[in-house]
Amino acid sequence: MRIRGTAAAVVAVGAAVVLLAGCTPRDNGTGTPTGAPASSTPVDLVSSLPAGTTAVDEVTWGLAEGEPALLAPGGDYNFVTPNLCDSLLRVTPDFGVEPGIAESAEFVDPVTFVIDIRPGVTFWDGSPVTRDDVVYSLERDRDQRSAFYGATVLIVPGADGIAVTGENQVTVRFVAPDSTFRDAIAGGAGAVLSKAFGEQAGAALGTSAGGVLCAGPYKLDSWTPGQDIVTVANDTYWGGAPEVKKITYKFVPDGTTLTNALLAGEIDGAYNVPPANRGEFESSGTGTFVVGPSTASFSFGPTRSEGLGANPKIRQALSLAIDRDQYIQTVLNGLGEAQSTFVAPFSWESSDAAATYKAGYDALEAPTTDIAAAKELVQESGEDTSVPLRIVIPAGSTELSQTAAIMQSAAQQIGLTAEIDERQAADYAAMFSDPFNESLRADTDLIAATGYTETPGVLAYPQLFLLPVDQGGIFNWSDYADADVTAALQTARTTPDAEGAAAAYVDAQAIFAPDQLQVTLAGAYHTTFLSNDLTGVVTSIAAYSSPWALALGGK
Repeated sequence: MRIRGTAAAVVAVGAAVVLLAGCTPRDNGTGTPTGAPASSTPVDLVSSLPAGTTAVDEVTWGLAEGEPALLAPGGDYNFVTPNLCDSLLRVTPDFGVEPGIAESAEFVDPVTFVIDIRPGVTFWDGSPVTRDDVVYSLERDRDQRSAFYGATVLIVPGADGIAVTGENQVTVRFVAPDSTFRDAIAGGAGAVLSKAFGEQAGAALGTSAGGVLCAGPYKLDSWTPGQDIVTVANDTYWGGAPEVKKITYKFVPDGTTLTNALLAGEIDGAYNVPPANRGEFESSGTGTFVVGPSTASFSFGPTRSEGLGANPKIRQALSLAIDRDQYIQTVLNGLGEAQSTFVAPFSWESSDAAATYKAGYDALEAPTTDIAAAKELVQESGEDTSVPLRIVIPAGSTELSQTAAIMQSAAQQIGLTAEIDERQAADYAAMFSDPFNESLRADTDLIAATGYTETPGVLAYPQLFLLPVDQGGIFNWSDYADADVTAALQTARTTPDAEGAAAAYVDAQAIFAPDQLQVTLAGAYHTTFLSNDLTGVVTSIAAYSSPWALALGGK
C-alpha cells in the first residue's frame, strides 16, 4: 500500500492499493465549491477520449500530486511511469485486461502461469526485451520494499518460482492458485525493465540521477529536480509511435495554482484537478472537464486496538450521523457517489463474475442517516463519552480537512467530542509506510484517508484491513478477527474459477461490510482537464496503470 509519493510494502496481498492523500496532499483551491451542484446531479462518466489524429510537438502536463519520488515501478505511484514502462498486460480504460508486452499470459493449470513475450519488442535504446528482462522485473517484486510484493507471495520460492521455459517464454509457478496475479501484472507489478540497465544503476534506479530503461511509448529525456520531467516519443514503440512528440511534466501540488494555469492555457492537461473548482472548469473556454469512473473512495478507520475508534458501535454511530449526499456535495462538489462498502463497484465491473459481485453488493445495506439510532449506539458502546475522539488528517488537504470537520460535527450531534490531529504530510504518510510502529498512532482513534486500487480485482483493500497481521493485514490496527471472513478471503484468492472466487468474496463481504472497519463516506470520480486542442487520454482510474498518453494527440 502507498501514500501518494511514499512507498510502503504490501504484505501478503494481491493488487496494489494506494492512499492518495499523504506525502504531497494538494490544496484544492479555495475549498468552497463553485457552482455547487447537488450530488444527485447526473454525471456522465467517460473512460477515455477519442484518439488524437494529428501530430503535436509538445504538451505540458500538470502533476497535482507533486514531484514523483521515483520513476521505477514499485517505488512510487505517479502519472509519468505508466507512459515510460509498459507492462506484460495492460489495464484498459474500462478496467479490463488486455495483452501488452506479453502477447499471452495465462494460467495453464491452477498453479502454473505461462508468459509468452511478444516478438520484436525493444527498449528505448533498441535492445530487445528478453525473457531474462521479464524474470528480472518479476523478481524485483519479490523484494518486500516493492509495493507489488503482495502480488508475488504465493509464487514458489527460489529459482523454480519464476523461470525461463522457452526462447520467448517465462513460467511462474505457485504454491497455491492465485486469482489475483493476472490482474496485478496488468499494472506496475508487470512492468518490464532492462536487466542490464537496472543492475548497472543499482540503488539509483528510477531516481533523477539513475533514470530507467523501459519499453513504453515515451522515453525519459531529462529530470530536473524541483522543476520538471521531460519525456519524448519512442518512435520505435511496438504499438506505434505516439502523436505527441514531447511531454513536459510540471509539479503543481497547489490546487489554486494548477487551476489557474489550466484555465490560462499555460498547462495543457492534468488529472485529479480540484473538485472544488468544478464550475470554473465546466465553464472554461480553454479546455474540457471530464469525469471518469474510479475505484477511489474517502473513508476513515481505527488506528489502534483500544479507545473509541476501535469500538465498532462508535464507528457505526458516526456513519449513521453523516449525510452522504451532503458530504458528496460539500467535499466532492457532486463528483462522487455513495458506496455501501470500501470496495468500489468499478473494481469488478469488467470481471467474468461481475453479476455475482453486483448481486452481493446490491444485497448490502446502503448507508443512511439516522441520528437517533446513532445516539443509541453510542450509549450501547459502553465508552466514556467525555474522552475526546482524535481524528488524524494530513496538513494541506482541503478535502480531508473538510472530511474531519464533518466528522467532528457529526460526533457532536450524537454526544461525542472529536479533536482533529493535523499532521505534516511526511508524518501522516509514515503511519502507513511504517504500519507496525504503534508509537506513530498513540493517542489517536481514527484516520481519514482517500485511497484507490490501480488494477482490477476486489481483494486488495479487504486483505489489508481485515486479515490477521501475520496473514497480510498490515493495516488491521484494531485487531479485527473473524475466522469466517479470513477463510472466505483466502478462499477467494486461491480459487482459480472466477465464479467460485466471487462467491467466496461475497460471503466475506456480507460479514465485514456491517462491521465498518473502514467507514466509506463516498466514492470519488476521476477528474481530468484537457485543452480543447487535444484528445485521446484515458480518463478513468486506469490512467494510474496504463500508458494513458499513447493515443494523446491533436483533434
